[in-house]
Order: sequence, then C-alpha cells, then structure tokens
Amino acid sequence: MKDFDFDLLVIGGGAAGFVSSKLARGFGKKVAMVECAKIGGDCTWFGCIPSKTLLKAGHIAHQLKHLEDYGLKTKHPVALGSDNVMSHVRSIVQKVYNSHLPESFEKMGIRVLSGEPQFIDNHTIRLGDKVLSAKKFIISTGSRALIPDIEGIKDIPYLTNKTVFDLNTLPNSMIVLGGGPIGIELASAFNRLGVDVTVVEMTENILPREDKEMADMLRQRLEAEGLKILTSTKAAQFLRDGDKVVLNVQDEKCVFPECIFKRQIIADTSLIAVGRTANVEGLQLEKAGVEYTSKGIKTNEMLQTTAKNIYACGDVAGPYQFSHMSEYQAVIATTNAFLPFKRKVDYTDVVWCTFTDPELAHAGLTEKEARDRYGDKIKIYRYEYNRADRAKTDNAETGMSKFICDKKGRLLGVHILGNCAGEIMHEAQLAKSFKIPFYKIQRVIHAYPSYSDVLRQPAKLCYIDTLQNNPFIKL
Repeated sequence: MKDFDFDLLVIGGGAAGFVSSKLARGFGKKVAMVECAKIGGDCTWFGCIPSKTLLKAGHIAHQLKHLEDYGLKTKHPVALGSDNVMSHVRSIVQKVYNSHLPESFEKMGIRVLSGEPQFIDNHTIRLGDKVLSAKKFIISTGSRALIPDIEGIKDIPYLTNKTVFDLNTLPNSMIVLGGGPIGIELASAFNRLGVDVTVVEMTENILPREDKEMADMLRQRLEAEGLKILTSTKAAQFLRDGDKVVLNVQDEKCVFPECIFKRQIIADTSLIAVGRTANVEGLQLEKAGVEYTSKGIKTNEMLQTTAKNIYACGDVAGPYQFSHMSEYQAVIATTNAFLPFKRKVDYTDVVWCTFTDPELAHAGLTEKEARDRYGDKIKIYRYEYNRADRAKTDNAETGMSKFICDKKGRLLGVHILGNCAGEIMHEAQLAKSFKIPFYKIQRVIHAYPSYSDVLRQPAKLCYIDTLQNNPFIKL
C-alpha cells in the first residue's frame, strides 16, 4: 500500500474546511488544511460576520432616529456620524478571526498550509515548490461574486461583498445590483446609515426564492424606510461620469439595444450582488479526474466527485450557499470519506434567514410550491406580529408568521417575517425535521411574554382544526 503524506487534505479553510478537518482529526486521521488566503473563508471575512455587524449598526442608527417611538427625547439635537462604522465592522471581523487562528488548528494536530494548490493527479497536489500526497481530499474552496456581462461594467469602480467592507467612509449614494439576500441585506443596512440606495432586480420580486406574500411585506417595510427598489428591471449599460457611476436600465423583457432605456440612475458607486460563481479556477481539477462547471463541482448524493477519493462540500458543491449548509455537507463528506456506512445528503429540511429588519426566516416549501405539489390539500396558518404582546412592548409589530401544513398537520413550510425570526423558527424547524405535527407545539409551555406567540398561537389553530376533523369529536 502506498504511503501518503496525509490521510486527508482539505482544500479551503472556510466553514466547510473547518468542520471537515476537525472531524477527520477526531477520527484519528492525519489531516492538513490548505488555504490560499487567511483561514475563515467568506463567512468570516466578506459575508456573515461583517454583514451582520453592519446590519446591527444600521439598526442602532434607525432606533436613534426614532427615540420618540419609545417615549424618549434628547435634550439636544443628535448629529449621527458614520465615519467609524466600517472600521468597527473590520474590528469585529478580526475578533472572530482571532477565535480560530491557524495556531488553534495546529494544536489539534491539523497542519495548516498556505498557498494555491494544483492537482497533479487524484492523490497529489503541488503547493508552491512542494509536492504533497493524500489518501483522500475534500475540496471546499467556496465561491465568489458573479460579475455579469453588462456593457461598461469593466469601466466602473464597482464593489462586491469582498471589497465593500474595505470602505473607510460610506458613499453618499449607491446602486445595488441584485435583490437577493446579499443585495437586500447590505442595501437595507446602508440605507439606514444614510446612504441613498437604489436596488435593481431583474425578476419581478426581491428575494425570489422566498414566499411571495412574505417578500412583498418586507419590501413594503424597506420602501417605507426610503430604500428605492426597482424590480422587473434590467441593468443594460454602465457609464462613468466624472467620479459618478451611471446605470441605464430598461424593462426586463426588453433586449438591448432594441428597447429604449427605462431610466437612468446616478450614484457614487455600485455594489454587484447578482449571484455567485464557484472557486474552481487554478486547481487543475481535470488532472485529478474531477468534473466541474462554473456553477460548481459535480458530486453524487454522498458528495463524492467523479474521482472516488475526492469529495466536495460547501459553496463549491452547492446547491445552497450558506455557512450552515457548508457545515452540514462537511460532516457528510467526511464521514463518507472514512466510515464504512454512507450517508446521502437530504435537503428536505434546509433552512435559512435573511437578516434584514425585520428578519425573514424560511424553511421548506413556499405557498406556491406547496399548492403546485399538493393542490388544495394544504392548510395555512398565519399570525400577525401586532397580535403578540411581546412585539407590542418592543414596538416591533411589523411582520407575520406563516405555517403551511399537510392534511395531517405536519409542516411543509415555515415562513416568519419579524423580530427575532431567525431564532423563533427553530422550534418549528425541529418539529418539521422530526415530522412532529405542528399542533403538538401548543402543548408545550412557553414563556410569556415572548415572540414564541407567533408560533404557539397558530399551532393552537392547527389543533382546533385537528379536533374538528376528528370523527369521535364530530360524533
């Protein structure tokens, strides 16, 4: 049997790489993790951590502007300055990075290597002037912002999620191209911090993967705060006008240049957030026998690539590009690489949250998806935040919970728009994942007053329906 330098070599030091390397080390394997930049990945440096820190700053700024809503008044006018916001964001990023320095992995017995690896074959990579071998590989190189092919885009100083947090001062105005989670989160944060923001989205709704009813409610709230949102709108042409960025837009159904421009938007800068592309360039995956496209590495249900000893997980494998999904996939890929029993990925209970204010949490099917699949054999339970006493005390009455159930009361979809939605929804997610009927939640004692009302009260309604449909009760 050939001797290898490592039992497992993980390529990519983000969320998926962290979990893969630690788990393999827990199995007693000799492990190395290769990262071409600083470990932590997009989540630490350019995604979850900086964006949520910026959103928090925007939330505080918004509350300061609405002190009278809480019965408070300042004796002197408050002049809110945002000059230090971005440096604060970077300080929090550094704090998070400090909690998982390379030295902490080395202490676990995980070798941390720096550089840009290239496959020589399915067991060997070149890393600088070194050649390293491993019995198994896990590729978790992540993704980066997709830059669309728009006329003039190369001539403007655009931002992406990777560069926007390098700003030292906030611009006066910004065009955000893309109304998905990244675009909407950052647009809402910058808007609250005083930036004049216009969102341009090609589809007819923002957050197109969300339940339309919930996304429409969120849009109304964001627009009420002054965020400009253009949907069914195509970015046709970028121009430079001195130190300004000019974007000509047109109706989404038009084909440039046959259609006239719908309008012109002028701003200090533009943020590109229209999607992601997998980080596969430079790895020379073809030499290892690994098939891939710009959308990611091809894997089977066990997250095994077309090279049997190489697995892939996280953004580079898809189809969901969230840190928590990267961790989920990393566990499956690593156990499949080393344990005799094999697990398949199961995306039935995928969950995510868009951390706007209010937050929008999502699990399972939207109403449209549920009706397309089950017809009228579904039941929907809604509960408005303004009916929950805790929401009243917090002056956070905007929002609604929406639970989609099958005829047996089992959850098909969970959608919560409102304060703390990303926390509340996990009780419903637990019930959904373990196929516990929704109505059983009403039996559990919940603290009062709490936001759990937006879950417990509709569960009561589901319970009443269950009783009414019970043949013994009818009799």
